[in-house]
Amino acid sequence: MSTLLAIDPGPTESGWVVIDSATCEPTAFGKTPNGELLLALQLTSLGTIPVAVIEMVASYGMAVGAEVFDTCVWIGRFAQTLTDRTGREPALIKRLPVKTHLCHSAKANDSNVRQALVDRFAPAQPNHGKGTKAAPGFFHGFAADVWQAMALAVYAADTRPEGGEV
Repeated sequence: MSTLLAIDPGPTESGWVVIDSATCEPTAFGKTPNGELLLALQLTSLGTIPVAVIEMVASYGMAVGAEVFDTCVWIGRFAQTLTDRTGREPALIKRLPVKTHLCHSAKANDSNVRQALVDRFAPAQPNHGKGTKAAPGFFHGFAADVWQAMALAVYAADTRPEGGEV
């Protein structure tokens, strides 16, 4: 099984997911405070996954606040840690190609991306593929930024050549 780590960074917490590259099935995920995630990348097997992708911020000509710059700092810290642990730089992928790959539209929003994931991996499952505690679905336990990390992971798995760079 080949695994892939995807991180959707935020200014204080980040969504992340590890998937099986062949099936895109999530094997681990969470929304974790950035300091804890950095520590996990430094000290656990999470930081040794050979293929990693991080969502990169993009400029669209509008003014941005401090949160965007804080997120940029965390992107750099995560990327450096992963490079140090694996010897490979993670791919930094902007949101636009992920949206167009999954939704076929640059105007897609987070809700559209989430629905595209449900349509692909859990079309007949209740509760947007989350299922229930008694009958967990494909996306059981997913919340908030984990969906966006999953979208990034699926994009990376779909577009990278077998065993190659994203």
